[in-house]
Amino acid sequence: MALGRSSFFGEAIQLGHQRGLQNVLAHPAYFAKVFAQMGCTTFMSAYQALVLGASGAIGSAFVSHFQNDAACSLVVGLSRQSELHFDLENEDGMAHCAEQLKSATGPFGACQFKWIVDATGALTIAGQGPEKRLEALNAKQLLKQFEVNAVGPALLMKHFFPLLLGQEPSFYATLSARVGSIEDNHKGGWYGYRAAKAARNMFLQTAAIEASRKKPLCVFAALQPGTVQSKLSSSFVAAENAILPEESVTKMMAVMSELKPNGRAQFVDHAGQLIPW
Repeated sequence: MALGRSSFFGEAIQLGHQRGLQNVLAHPAYFAKVFAQMGCTTFMSAYQALVLGASGAIGSAFVSHFQNDAACSLVVGLSRQSELHFDLENEDGMAHCAEQLKSATGPFGACQFKWIVDATGALTIAGQGPEKRLEALNAKQLLKQFEVNAVGPALLMKHFFPLLLGQEPSFYATLSARVGSIEDNHKGGWYGYRAAKAARNMFLQTAAIEASRKKPLCVFAALQPGTVQSKLSSSFVAAENAILPEESVTKMMAVMSELKPNGRAQFVDHAGQLIPW
């Protein structure tokens, strides 16, 4: 039976309500059963997406991108402000979110994501921007940079990698920065942010090597989004010299869609150029 997307969803919702499911769209496993009943196979191409750090400029643009994709059956956006929320400085909150997404009784049903995007991070923390000179370094600020831009994202990998599809193509992306490249550092400065982003890259690379053994079809990417119009960049670059978040996300999605799984993480910019680690 060949059904249009709207016809199928109407039929699925009607059948779901007959079985007592109120939030039918939150139960992907249920859809598979309905498709089997209806003699349909193409719906399995539909996918789920998770955006971590969904309240930021780039994170919210990723959410919108997935929402506008007819093939995306569910997009979950998590942040400090979302109803199901986490904080980069609180691992218990991350673990709780992951458990809720795994659970069939959770707010979205049992989730398995084709796309997970970690759009978390900060350049200016507690009013302090990046250090320009060695004399400006202090331990408290350096540790905070690592907590927000490296340790927090590493713990997100720990808790959310298991939610990626196992034996099907999937993608895990974390927002990095060109300044996180050790080889590409020609200007110096920005000590804490540079070091934390380099550490984030290393966490991803190491985790990707391990995770690829169980998820060989997964692409792991450290993404450089370009200079984007956002709170993060507003103090350092004029808006006219930055690209819109939506443009950045469109480009990054196109780049990631062309990447092939190779058992390692790949460091790329929004134009598709490889960045040296």
